[in-house]
Amino acid sequence: MATNHVKRAFKYRFYPTDAQAAELSRTFGCVRKVYNLALAARTQAWTRQERVNYNATSQMLTAWKKTEELAYLNEVSSVPLQQTLRHLQVAFTHFFGKRAKYPRFKSRKKSRKSAEYTTSGFRFRDGRITLAKMTEPLDIVWSRPLPEGAKPSTVTVSQDAAGRWFVSMVCEDPTVIPLPAANTEIGIDAGLDHLVTLSTGEKITNPRNERKDRVRLAKAQRELARKAKGEGTNRAKARRKVARIHARITDRRRDGLHKLTTRLVRENQTLVIEDLTVRNMVKNHSLARAISDAAWRELRSMLEYKTAWYGRNLVVVDRWFPSSKLCSACGTLQEKMPLNVRTWTCDCGTTHDRDVNAARNILAAGRAVTACGAGVRPQRSSPGGQSAMKQEVSRREP
Repeated sequence: MATNHVKRAFKYRFYPTDAQAAELSRTFGCVRKVYNLALAARTQAWTRQERVNYNATSQMLTAWKKTEELAYLNEVSSVPLQQTLRHLQVAFTHFFGKRAKYPRFKSRKKSRKSAEYTTSGFRFRDGRITLAKMTEPLDIVWSRPLPEGAKPSTVTVSQDAAGRWFVSMVCEDPTVIPLPAANTEIGIDAGLDHLVTLSTGEKITNPRNERKDRVRLAKAQRELARKAKGEGTNRAKARRKVARIHARITDRRRDGLHKLTTRLVRENQTLVIEDLTVRNMVKNHSLARAISDAAWRELRSMLEYKTAWYGRNLVVVDRWFPSSKLCSACGTLQEKMPLNVRTWTCDCGTTHDRDVNAARNILAAGRAVTACGAGVRPQRSSPGGQSAMKQEVSRREP
């Protein structure tokens, strides 16, 4: 019986020739144009209470290519153009399923520059990738090898705001298999002073990646603000300098989160976290910058797919669970827990570290979820919703 391997994306830097860069830039522009045209057509149909599906937009694309105004769409590979229509279909599927907002038009300046190629749009031979409409393979920096015998099913080429080029290949990875079962459990309390505090008492220091480059970033942003608005070369250089600093921050943050989540997943069979509503928390303007830098949403996302990959269990407890105010020894609930209280003593005589106590309570709540299913679904509303959210945000302030 065939084994279903996990599909993973392997991302690499590459350095295009001038001809390849020009071809890819044209492709990015055409992809954006087709997406916006299809979205406009579907939006007009939506106002008439009609639905236009992928097949209809594909027929529209064929008609657009025959017009004099859009004849340039024939100059690039048709595969990325078809793929962007499929992506738009997925976006509408999520919208109709009430899982996302209505799709938005792609901006030439702000939207991600990317093009996706399926197997008919590229050739993978002897470890080298050649895209459609190109004669030379991409000059890829193979920072790590692909799985032995792996063949990409899709290839996505992109350019970030810092001007760096990337190629991402989706392959089946036979090396991703469930880890041997372990008898360890861990409760994880996310914070700002410490990135996470574990129920074992261990505290992981928050690297504060954004703060390390805050002075450089502010200087680069001031230089950008002084440049005349428009398409000038100097403004483009200043914008790219800001983007490079942001990219450096993002790369460091993602690298740290990958190392942390991989370690936690490998060492523990069950991991318990809180259902944090980061979207609401960042509305607190005094904490928004620190919360965004901590990247709790990305931390949870990594834990979700890595536990699925390696046969671990991820339990998410209710967002209103009073983990900080509850004594993990006797279960007594404190009425108030001011922000400046980092250690406190319960009536039972137990002295608690605020964050460690919260992590232990999260673990206990996760065990209850596993045993009886309590609090599996996050509550959408609560009588004390606003005050509870403020307390939740305050608890994470350094």
